[in-house]
Amino acid sequence: MARHFLGIDVGTGSARTGVFNESGDLLSSAKQPIAIWHGAGGVVEQSSEDIWWAVSGTVRQAVADAGIDPASIAGIGFDATCSLVALGRDGVPISVSRSGDANRNIIVWMDHRAIAEADEINAGGHAVLRYVGGRMSPEMETPKLLWLKRHLPEQYRAATHFFDLSDYLTWRATGSLARSVCTVTCKWTYLAHEGRWDADYFRAIGLEDLAADDFSRIGTDIVAPGAALGTGLSVQAAADLGLPVGTPVGAALIDAHAGGIGTLGAVEGGTERRADIGRRLAYIFGTSACSMATTEEPTFVDGVWGPYFSAMVPGLWLNEGGQSAAGAAIDYLVRMHPASGVIEERAKAEGLSLVGYLERAAARAGDGVAGLADGVIVVPEFLGNRAPFADPDARALIAGLTLDESEDSLVALYVAGLAGLGCGLRQLLDALADKAIDIDLIMASGGAANSPLVLQMIADSTATEVASVTSPEPVLLGAAILGAIAGGYYPDLSSAMAVMSRIAKVYRPSVALREKHDRRYAAFKLLQETGRRLREMI
Repeated sequence: MARHFLGIDVGTGSARTGVFNESGDLLSSAKQPIAIWHGAGGVVEQSSEDIWWAVSGTVRQAVADAGIDPASIAGIGFDATCSLVALGRDGVPISVSRSGDANRNIIVWMDHRAIAEADEINAGGHAVLRYVGGRMSPEMETPKLLWLKRHLPEQYRAATHFFDLSDYLTWRATGSLARSVCTVTCKWTYLAHEGRWDADYFRAIGLEDLAADDFSRIGTDIVAPGAALGTGLSVQAAADLGLPVGTPVGAALIDAHAGGIGTLGAVEGGTERRADIGRRLAYIFGTSACSMATTEEPTFVDGVWGPYFSAMVPGLWLNEGGQSAAGAAIDYLVRMHPASGVIEERAKAEGLSLVGYLERAAARAGDGVAGLADGVIVVPEFLGNRAPFADPDARALIAGLTLDESEDSLVALYVAGLAGLGCGLRQLLDALADKAIDIDLIMASGGAANSPLVLQMIADSTATEVASVTSPEPVLLGAAILGAIAGGYYPDLSSAMAVMSRIAKVYRPSVALREKHDRRYAAFKLLQETGRRLREMI
């Protein structure tokens, strides 16, 4: 019987499942929305129960749509956003919300309620900060835990376990309390290269209770991504998902890191050589954008998270940057335009989203697309700068707006936004290059990576080649690779990556447009620096 693998991804707005064969071909996929609550002060919350039932629905639908026997599923892999889940005794959800609603038991990755706690931690000069680019982000878990302890102490005390969302999903599937080295190293300050938590750090910041009992509330058993957990699917989880009891489940990854696994090892058709992933950057372009580079030795880059040991590819060090708002920044940017409502109605009449409509309009310009945005410069830092400045207080800036309310002016704003994201990525590449991490090829994944226009804009803006892969869902593929390892079909991540992922097309930067994009990049940096100075002044 042919064997199949499930990749299950929980993003900011939806849960998705993909069914893959042994070669990495996608047979079917399914998607369901998940609930999200937004509140004042940067509060963003979700429900672990809602997410689990969305996962269950997508698994059942994807398996049915693939037309396969559920018994042929030989492994399951999960990935998710780096959101914080609180559970009490017997797995009961514990509210992380001032509302007290137990359904709201997840602090979403993008929640910025803990900015003050992050600033306080950064002022302490703790040794672990060296492994997060020198500054703790409010997107990470220890500032959020400190906020909970201070502002919702009863709920904090009632939580017997705090999980990263990925680890919650594997616990829900198997009952195993093991945490992935990916999640705890990248977001919780676990020192994977030493195989330990730094108890002194937790005591110093006021979370000494988490150091008790060998860190049992946040993770004692730390395992490699793809490691088989427990005895596979539990009886209850198997019933929920419609799969056989005992189906192997691999330790999970953060969603962006799954995109890295689904792309970094891709080779071109007919090539048997292994990819040189040390000269590649995984660029996962979704609601936010994550950019990940691997090295054989630890390399410290100011403002860039890491280096993290074995957090994505075993045995290699990971540096992680990106933009806190990417797809979300473009969506917000174009909806600011006074004509967005009218043009969105036109888009709907043609079965397109607003962004899809603008992309089509911009693509008609062909090689002249970059010229559509002449005079408009966008620094799309609506949620701060994740890298290379690690500045959560940074804000978006736009220069060159007029009173023009035409469709053409909205298309120009859209193209300028894409160019702004490309400039932000170029800044990260420059920071990496300053530390001798030289990138030859950007491996793109995420929703926006399905757009040839976007990929060419990234290549032109960064002056770096960009590759797409044949899989339409590389993040799901990365999760499925974890399932293939857990099920014993491949011996390790590197072997599976080389077989299950393939390059579709390489987008090369335009030589003719190089000077134009160099000037735009200089203007971007000037506007960005002006924004920092303005904040200091006011």
